[in-house]
Amino acid sequence: MTSELIEKINVLARKSRAEGLTPEEKEEQAKLRQQYIAGFRQGMANTLENVYIVDEEGNKKKVERKKK
Repeated sequence: MTSELIEKINVLARKSRAEGLTPEEKEEQAKLRQQYIAGFRQGMANTLENVYIVDEEGNKKKVERKKK
């Protein structure tokens, strides 16, 4: 995620509240939000790959993905 992406999302959100968006701007806003969400999820997944749980005895256990 770049600061430009976040800034563009914020500009469109402010414009939406102030005066409304054109259909093209609404479509762009939706695409930008999806990019933001995808980036957030990827960052969270990367963080969780490096997380370990330490039990009372000091044993480390890697956090594993939940099975669906």
